Amino acid sequence: MINCKKDFPLFDHDAHPHSSEPLIYLDSAASALKPQCVIDRMNDFYTREYANIHRGLYHLSHLATTHYESARETIREFIKARDEKCVIFTKGTTESINMVMHIWGRLNIQKGDRILLSQTEHHANIVPWQILRQMSGCFIDFIPLIDDRPLTWDDIKPHIKPRTKLLGLTHISNALGMRHDVYDICVKARAVNITTCIDGAQAICHEAVDVEKMGCDFYAFSGHKLYGPTGIGVLYIHPDLVNTLPPFLGGGDMIETVTKDGFTPAKAPAKFEAGTPPIAEAIGLHGAIDYLMTMNMDRVKSHDKDLCEYALGALKKIDGIVLYGPQTADNRAGIISFNMKGIHPHDMGTFLDHKNIALRTGHHCNQILMDAMGLPATCRISFGVYNTTRDIDVLCNALTQAKRFFRQ
Repeated sequence: MINCKKDFPLFDHDAHPHSSEPLIYLDSAASALKPQCVIDRMNDFYTREYANIHRGLYHLSHLATTHYESARETIREFIKARDEKCVIFTKGTTESINMVMHIWGRLNIQKGDRILLSQTEHHANIVPWQILRQMSGCFIDFIPLIDDRPLTWDDIKPHIKPRTKLLGLTHISNALGMRHDVYDICVKARAVNITTCIDGAQAICHEAVDVEKMGCDFYAFSGHKLYGPTGIGVLYIHPDLVNTLPPFLGGGDMIETVTKDGFTPAKAPAKFEAGTPPIAEAIGLHGAIDYLMTMNMDRVKSHDKDLCEYALGALKKIDGIVLYGPQTADNRAGIISFNMKGIHPHDMGTFLDHKNIALRTGHHCNQILMDAMGLPATCRISFGVYNTTRDIDVLCNALTQAKRFFRQ
């Protein structure tokens, strides 16, 4: 297994006000911790290399531009995109999907058209389409959760109607950890002229992603879940679409010319990146990807699966624990939702926090899923490359203590 906790300075500098125990961080699905190399790279840029990009003719501007565009090329390689112009920098997954709604949805979805989503979607892949429904008069259909297992094309096909234009689907569920069969689903959706928008926020940090092989039209993810900084994300746009779609925002750096009568947009990717972009954040994300690539993403996926398998086995031994989602480590990532019978998730989260165990409680921006499962909330643990089996042992010991405490 990977042993890299030493690379993440927060483990040495955490100062919990109520606990002297070492930090057990189990909330990487919300946001991953940052390795020292990412922090150092951003500090170096701000300290020694900072300038705005693209327009300056002086050395620092040229250097910053080179680093920014180098980050784009590294991301292109990381997701195996065909062309770097298909890699658009955004603020994160949420902005990426909202961009898809504005630059594609408003042009292509008309009154009476249909959008198909799964019940496992994060709100970021639901609310933008609900906004579009308000504007266009389209319909939204939902694919139900089926036996706590990932969706396949056979599950999706019965819900496709004559005017279904878009399929929005999470690659890996942020609440249940299940890995939907997006590689087969996207290819088959394209064959019946359905556009696909894939939320890759959870998948990108757990395994290698190949958008070319996947055949998706849009793929969105965030830097902060990928051990990079906040405020940076990526939208991949399929090569067949990237040159035909309009700009998202108007302003500086997204134009070729501006006259009193109008403007001519720049070519992609510039036309989608109006204003001063997140330069330092893109460079920091470059550093995070370089860090992961030294580990090898196949090794990262194996580490994640081993932790998931160990945790599922350990949790099942605790009386009163109820697990949600797939019951094995197959076709899922290291994201596990559970509850303890008789203990509210928020009470459990507070108890664990006093032992310096950080996990997430709530609906996880999945209220439609929680309603379908008849739950107000769950506890959720999610793993990063820095987690170990010892972290799971400490958690399980604390859960046993919580059971005794709350049932006295």
